[in-house]
Amino acid sequence: MTDDDRTGPPRQRRTRRRDATLHGDHVAFWDSAPAEGAATDPDDELVLLIHGIAGSAHTWSPLLSEVARHRDRRRWVAPDLLGHGSSSAPWADYSLGGYATGLRDLLVSLGYERATIVGHSLGGGVAQQFAFQFPQHTARLVLIDSGGLGREVSPALRAATLPAAEWVLPVIAGTGVVRAARQIASAAGRLSRRVSPSTWESGRAFASLADPTHRRAFVHTARSVIDRGGQRVRATSRLDLAADLPLLVAWGTADSMIPLEHGLRAHELVPGSELALFEGAGHFPHCDQPQAFADRLLRFLDEHPPAALDPADFADRIAGHSDLR
Repeated sequence: MTDDDRTGPPRQRRTRRRDATLHGDHVAFWDSAPAEGAATDPDDELVLLIHGIAGSAHTWSPLLSEVARHRDRRRWVAPDLLGHGSSSAPWADYSLGGYATGLRDLLVSLGYERATIVGHSLGGGVAQQFAFQFPQHTARLVLIDSGGLGREVSPALRAATLPAAEWVLPVIAGTGVVRAARQIASAAGRLSRRVSPSTWESGRAFASLADPTHRRAFVHTARSVIDRGGQRVRATSRLDLAADLPLLVAWGTADSMIPLEHGLRAHELVPGSELALFEGAGHFPHCDQPQAFADRLLRFLDEHPPAALDPADFADRIAGHSDLR
Protein backbone atom coordinates (compact mmCIF):
# COMPACT_ATOMS: atom_id res chain seq x y z
CA MET A 1 0.00 0.00 0.00
CA THR A 2 1.42 3.39 -0.97
CA ASP A 3 1.40 6.60 1.06
CA ASP A 4 -1.20 7.95 -1.37
CA ASP A 5 -3.42 4.99 -0.53
CA ARG A 6 -3.12 5.73 3.19
CA THR A 7 -3.72 9.49 2.96
CA GLY A 8 -6.42 9.47 0.28
CA PRO A 9 -10.14 9.31 0.93
CA PRO A 10 -11.50 6.02 2.33
CA ARG A 11 -12.36 3.52 -0.38
CA GLN A 12 -15.91 2.21 -0.48
CA ARG A 13 -16.18 -1.56 -0.52
CA ARG A 14 -18.91 -3.78 -1.85
CA THR A 15 -19.49 -7.00 0.04
CA ARG A 16 -22.06 -9.34 -1.42
CA ARG A 17 -23.21 -12.92 -1.23
CA ARG A 18 -22.47 -14.84 -4.42
CA ASP A 19 -23.00 -18.35 -5.74
CA ALA A 20 -21.01 -20.63 -7.99
CA THR A 21 -21.47 -24.10 -9.42
CA LEU A 22 -18.29 -26.16 -9.41
CA HIS A 23 -18.42 -29.70 -10.80
CA GLY A 24 -22.19 -29.72 -10.26
CA ASP A 25 -22.04 -28.61 -6.62
CA HIS A 26 -23.36 -25.30 -5.33
CA VAL A 27 -20.76 -23.14 -3.55
CA ALA A 28 -21.87 -20.01 -1.68
CA PHE A 29 -19.32 -17.33 -0.85
CA TRP A 30 -18.90 -13.77 0.36
CA ASP A 31 -17.06 -11.49 -2.08
CA SER A 32 -15.68 -8.20 -0.75
CA ALA A 33 -13.90 -5.82 -3.12
CA PRO A 34 -13.37 -2.08 -3.70
CA ALA A 35 -16.58 -0.59 -5.07
CA GLU A 36 -14.74 1.10 -7.93
CA GLY A 37 -14.06 -2.34 -9.36
CA ALA A 38 -10.27 -2.22 -9.25
CA ALA A 39 -10.15 -5.69 -7.71
CA THR A 40 -11.69 -7.28 -10.77
CA ASP A 41 -8.22 -7.13 -12.34
CA PRO A 42 -6.52 -10.55 -11.85
CA ASP A 43 -3.23 -8.70 -11.30
CA ASP A 44 -4.64 -7.40 -8.01
CA GLU A 45 -4.42 -9.49 -4.86
CA LEU A 46 -6.97 -11.98 -3.62
CA VAL A 47 -7.28 -13.10 0.01
CA LEU A 48 -9.08 -16.44 0.45
CA LEU A 49 -10.64 -17.03 3.89
CA ILE A 50 -11.29 -20.64 4.99
CA HIS A 51 -13.53 -21.27 8.01
CA GLY A 52 -13.39 -24.18 10.47
CA ILE A 53 -15.41 -27.36 10.93
CA ALA A 54 -19.19 -26.91 11.31
CA GLY A 55 -18.66 -23.21 10.60
CA SER A 56 -19.42 -20.99 7.63
CA ALA A 57 -18.28 -17.79 5.96
CA HIS A 58 -20.27 -15.95 8.64
CA THR A 59 -17.31 -16.37 11.00
CA TRP A 60 -15.40 -13.82 8.90
CA SER A 61 -18.04 -11.08 9.20
CA PRO A 62 -16.22 -9.15 11.98
CA LEU A 63 -12.96 -9.25 10.01
CA LEU A 64 -14.60 -8.15 6.76
CA SER A 65 -16.26 -5.27 8.61
CA GLU A 66 -12.85 -4.15 9.84
CA VAL A 67 -11.31 -4.53 6.39
CA ALA A 68 -14.05 -2.26 5.07
CA ARG A 69 -12.83 0.43 7.47
CA HIS A 70 -9.29 0.31 6.04
CA ARG A 71 -8.05 1.68 2.73
CA ASP A 72 -7.35 -1.76 1.33
CA ARG A 73 -7.42 -2.58 -2.38
CA ARG A 74 -7.41 -6.34 -2.04
CA ARG A 75 -10.31 -8.62 -2.88
CA TRP A 76 -11.45 -10.87 -0.03
CA VAL A 77 -13.40 -14.07 -0.72
CA ALA A 78 -14.90 -16.26 2.01
CA PRO A 79 -16.61 -19.45 0.80
CA ASP A 80 -18.82 -21.87 2.68
CA LEU A 81 -16.98 -25.17 2.38
CA LEU A 82 -18.98 -28.08 0.97
CA GLY A 83 -21.20 -29.49 3.70
CA HIS A 84 -21.22 -26.15 5.52
CA GLY A 85 -23.32 -22.99 5.51
CA SER A 86 -25.32 -22.47 2.32
CA SER A 87 -23.13 -24.65 0.08
CA SER A 88 -24.16 -28.11 -1.10
CA ALA A 89 -23.60 -31.09 1.17
CA PRO A 90 -23.14 -33.89 -1.38
CA TRP A 91 -21.71 -37.35 -0.95
CA ALA A 92 -18.19 -36.17 -1.60
CA ASP A 93 -14.56 -36.08 -0.52
CA TYR A 94 -14.47 -34.16 2.78
CA SER A 95 -10.74 -34.60 3.31
CA LEU A 96 -8.23 -31.75 3.50
CA GLY A 97 -7.08 -32.57 -0.02
CA GLY A 98 -10.64 -32.59 -1.34
CA TYR A 99 -11.35 -29.19 0.16
CA ALA A 100 -8.03 -27.79 -1.11
CA THR A 101 -8.80 -28.93 -4.65
CA GLY A 102 -12.25 -27.33 -4.56
CA LEU A 103 -10.77 -24.04 -3.36
CA ARG A 104 -8.15 -24.14 -6.13
CA ASP A 105 -10.99 -24.55 -8.63
CA LEU A 106 -12.86 -21.59 -7.11
CA LEU A 107 -9.70 -19.48 -7.27
CA VAL A 108 -9.16 -20.27 -10.94
CA SER A 109 -12.87 -19.76 -11.71
CA LEU A 110 -12.59 -16.24 -10.27
CA GLY A 111 -9.76 -15.54 -12.71
CA TYR A 112 -6.83 -15.57 -10.27
CA GLU A 113 -3.56 -17.47 -10.46
CA ARG A 114 -2.74 -17.23 -6.76
CA ALA A 115 -4.04 -15.94 -3.45
CA THR A 116 -3.13 -15.35 0.15
CA ILE A 117 -4.59 -18.37 1.95
CA VAL A 118 -6.02 -17.67 5.41
CA GLY A 119 -7.31 -20.67 7.36
CA HIS A 120 -8.92 -20.98 10.79
CA SER A 121 -9.04 -24.25 12.78
CA LEU A 122 -9.90 -27.01 10.25
CA GLY A 123 -9.51 -24.27 7.63
CA GLY A 124 -5.90 -23.93 8.75
CA GLY A 125 -5.34 -27.58 7.92
CA VAL A 126 -6.99 -27.02 4.54
CA ALA A 127 -4.80 -23.94 4.01
CA GLN A 128 -1.65 -25.95 4.72
CA GLN A 129 -2.78 -28.69 2.36
CA PHE A 130 -3.52 -26.06 -0.30
CA ALA A 131 0.01 -24.67 0.01
CA PHE A 132 1.54 -28.15 -0.25
CA GLN A 133 -0.62 -29.26 -3.18
CA PHE A 134 -0.65 -25.98 -5.07
CA PRO A 135 2.47 -23.94 -4.17
CA GLN A 136 2.25 -22.06 -7.46
CA HIS A 137 -1.20 -20.77 -6.43
CA THR A 138 -0.14 -19.67 -2.92
CA ALA A 139 1.04 -16.09 -2.30
CA ARG A 140 1.12 -16.10 1.51
CA LEU A 141 -0.11 -18.40 4.29
CA VAL A 142 -1.95 -17.35 7.46
CA LEU A 143 -2.84 -19.97 10.10
CA ILE A 144 -5.33 -19.03 12.84
CA ASP A 145 -5.66 -21.44 15.80
CA SER A 146 -4.98 -24.05 13.15
CA GLY A 147 -5.49 -27.77 13.08
CA GLY A 148 -2.83 -30.12 11.76
CA LEU A 149 -0.03 -28.91 14.03
CA GLY A 150 -0.24 -31.39 16.90
CA ARG A 151 -2.16 -34.32 18.33
CA GLU A 152 -4.17 -32.57 21.05
CA VAL A 153 -7.70 -31.33 20.32
CA SER A 154 -10.95 -30.74 22.20
CA PRO A 155 -12.56 -33.93 23.64
CA ALA A 156 -15.84 -32.85 22.05
CA LEU A 157 -14.34 -33.16 18.57
CA ARG A 158 -12.74 -36.49 19.43
CA ALA A 159 -16.13 -37.77 20.57
CA ALA A 160 -17.64 -36.84 17.21
CA THR A 161 -15.47 -39.47 15.53
CA LEU A 162 -16.66 -42.39 17.67
CA PRO A 163 -18.79 -45.11 16.03
CA ALA A 164 -21.96 -44.00 17.84
CA ALA A 165 -21.69 -40.39 16.66
CA GLU A 166 -24.31 -40.84 13.92
CA TRP A 167 -26.88 -41.88 16.54
CA VAL A 168 -25.87 -39.52 19.35
CA LEU A 169 -25.61 -36.28 17.35
CA PRO A 170 -29.26 -36.31 16.18
CA VAL A 171 -30.27 -36.36 19.86
CA ILE A 172 -27.91 -33.72 21.28
CA ALA A 173 -28.20 -31.53 18.17
CA GLY A 174 -31.91 -32.04 17.60
CA THR A 175 -34.06 -29.00 16.99
CA GLY A 176 -35.62 -29.06 20.46
CA VAL A 177 -32.28 -29.25 22.25
CA VAL A 178 -30.76 -26.60 20.01
CA ARG A 179 -33.75 -24.31 20.55
CA ALA A 180 -33.42 -24.67 24.32
CA ALA A 181 -29.67 -24.06 24.15
CA ARG A 182 -30.24 -20.92 22.10
CA GLN A 183 -32.77 -19.62 24.63
CA ILE A 184 -30.39 -20.28 27.52
CA ALA A 185 -27.51 -18.64 25.66
CA SER A 186 -29.68 -15.65 24.77
CA ALA A 187 -30.70 -15.20 28.39
CA ALA A 188 -27.07 -15.50 29.49
CA GLY A 189 -26.15 -12.86 26.95
CA ARG A 190 -28.72 -10.46 28.38
CA LEU A 191 -27.57 -11.09 31.94
CA SER A 192 -23.83 -10.97 31.30
CA ARG A 193 -21.52 -9.35 28.82
CA ARG A 194 -18.89 -12.00 29.45
CA VAL A 195 -20.17 -14.38 26.77
CA SER A 196 -17.35 -14.07 24.23
CA PRO A 197 -17.74 -14.11 20.45
CA SER A 198 -15.76 -17.37 20.49
CA THR A 199 -18.50 -18.90 22.65
CA TRP A 200 -21.21 -17.63 20.30
CA GLU A 201 -19.39 -18.98 17.25
CA SER A 202 -18.98 -22.39 18.89
CA GLY A 203 -22.71 -22.36 19.67
CA ARG A 204 -23.53 -21.42 16.09
CA ALA A 205 -21.45 -24.35 14.84
CA PHE A 206 -23.25 -26.73 17.22
CA ALA A 207 -26.64 -25.43 16.09
CA SER A 208 -25.78 -26.18 12.45
CA LEU A 209 -25.67 -29.89 13.29
CA ALA A 210 -29.46 -29.94 13.67
CA ASP A 211 -29.56 -30.19 9.87
CA PRO A 212 -29.07 -33.86 8.81
CA THR A 213 -27.00 -33.06 5.72
CA HIS A 214 -24.68 -30.75 7.66
CA ARG A 215 -24.45 -33.36 10.40
CA ARG A 216 -23.42 -36.05 7.93
CA ALA A 217 -20.78 -33.78 6.38
CA PHE A 218 -19.53 -32.88 9.86
CA VAL A 219 -18.99 -36.52 10.81
CA HIS A 220 -17.24 -37.31 7.51
CA THR A 221 -15.01 -34.25 7.85
CA ALA A 222 -14.17 -34.88 11.50
CA ARG A 223 -13.25 -38.51 10.84
CA SER A 224 -10.92 -37.49 8.03
CA VAL A 225 -8.71 -35.51 10.41
CA ILE A 226 -9.46 -36.73 13.96
CA ASP A 227 -9.74 -40.06 15.78
CA ARG A 228 -10.51 -40.88 19.41
CA GLY A 229 -6.89 -40.11 20.34
CA GLY A 230 -6.85 -36.65 18.79
CA GLN A 231 -5.76 -35.14 15.50
CA ARG A 232 -4.51 -37.72 13.02
CA VAL A 233 -3.16 -35.30 10.40
CA ARG A 234 0.14 -33.54 11.01
CA ALA A 235 1.88 -30.96 8.87
CA THR A 236 4.76 -30.14 11.20
CA SER A 237 7.13 -32.45 9.33
CA ARG A 238 6.42 -30.58 6.08
CA LEU A 239 6.20 -26.96 7.20
CA ASP A 240 9.73 -26.20 6.07
CA LEU A 241 8.67 -26.98 2.49
CA ALA A 242 7.02 -23.55 2.57
CA ALA A 243 10.10 -21.79 3.94
CA ASP A 244 10.01 -19.21 1.12
CA LEU A 245 6.34 -18.48 1.71
CA PRO A 246 5.41 -15.56 3.99
CA LEU A 247 3.77 -17.22 7.01
CA LEU A 248 1.79 -15.66 9.86
CA VAL A 249 0.75 -17.88 12.77
CA ALA A 250 -2.04 -16.25 14.83
CA TRP A 251 -3.51 -17.65 18.05
CA GLY A 252 -5.84 -16.76 20.89
CA THR A 253 -4.01 -17.37 24.17
CA ALA A 254 -7.21 -18.66 25.82
CA ASP A 255 -8.05 -21.20 23.10
CA SER A 256 -9.66 -24.26 24.73
CA MET A 257 -10.11 -26.12 21.43
CA ILE A 258 -6.53 -26.39 20.11
CA PRO A 259 -3.57 -25.69 22.44
CA LEU A 260 -1.52 -22.52 22.03
CA GLU A 261 1.60 -24.70 22.12
CA HIS A 262 0.77 -25.93 18.60
CA GLY A 263 1.08 -22.40 17.24
CA LEU A 264 4.30 -21.72 19.14
CA ARG A 265 5.82 -24.92 17.76
CA ALA A 266 4.80 -24.10 14.19
CA HIS A 267 6.39 -20.66 14.47
CA GLU A 268 9.64 -22.21 15.73
CA LEU A 269 9.71 -24.72 12.87
CA VAL A 270 9.59 -22.08 10.13
CA PRO A 271 12.42 -19.52 10.29
CA GLY A 272 11.21 -16.11 9.21
CA SER A 273 7.59 -16.81 10.11
CA GLU A 274 5.68 -14.30 12.25
CA LEU A 275 3.71 -15.02 15.41
CA ALA A 276 0.71 -12.97 16.56
CA LEU A 277 -0.78 -13.77 19.96
CA PHE A 278 -4.10 -12.27 21.04
CA GLU A 279 -4.15 -12.12 24.82
CA GLY A 280 -7.35 -13.50 26.32
CA ALA A 281 -8.90 -14.40 22.97
CA GLY A 282 -10.43 -17.83 22.51
CA HIS A 283 -10.53 -20.15 19.51
CA PHE A 284 -11.87 -17.34 17.29
CA PRO A 285 -9.42 -14.42 17.81
CA HIS A 286 -10.66 -12.76 14.62
CA CYS A 287 -14.12 -12.59 16.26
CA ASP A 288 -13.02 -11.86 19.84
CA GLN A 289 -10.65 -9.03 18.86
CA PRO A 290 -11.51 -8.12 15.24
CA GLN A 291 -9.91 -4.67 15.21
CA ALA A 292 -6.58 -5.85 16.62
CA PHE A 293 -6.68 -8.91 14.40
CA ALA A 294 -7.39 -6.93 11.22
CA ASP A 295 -4.63 -4.43 12.03
CA ARG A 296 -2.11 -7.25 12.50
CA LEU A 297 -3.19 -9.17 9.41
CA LEU A 298 -3.18 -6.12 7.14
CA ARG A 299 0.26 -5.12 8.41
CA PHE A 300 1.54 -8.60 7.56
CA LEU A 301 0.07 -8.38 4.05
CA ASP A 302 1.55 -4.91 3.53
CA GLU A 303 5.03 -5.88 4.74
CA HIS A 304 5.37 -9.14 2.79
CA PRO A 305 5.03 -9.09 -1.01
CA PRO A 306 3.24 -12.10 -2.51
CA ALA A 307 5.56 -15.04 -3.07
CA ALA A 308 5.99 -16.63 -6.47
CA LEU A 309 7.06 -20.18 -5.71
CA ASP A 310 8.72 -22.13 -8.50
CA PRO A 311 7.23 -25.66 -8.71
CA ALA A 312 10.68 -26.97 -9.68
CA ASP A 313 12.21 -25.54 -6.50
CA PHE A 314 9.35 -27.00 -4.50
CA ALA A 315 10.01 -30.40 -6.09
CA ASP A 316 13.65 -30.12 -5.05
CA ARG A 317 12.56 -29.47 -1.48
CA ILE A 318 10.37 -32.59 -1.54
CA ALA A 319 13.30 -34.59 -2.88
CA GLY A 320 15.33 -33.32 0.05
CA HIS A 321 12.76 -34.90 2.39
CA SER A 322 13.06 -38.27 0.66
CA ASP A 323 15.46 -41.13 1.25
CA LEU A 324 14.96 -43.63 -1.56
CA ARG A 325 16.74 -46.97 -1.40
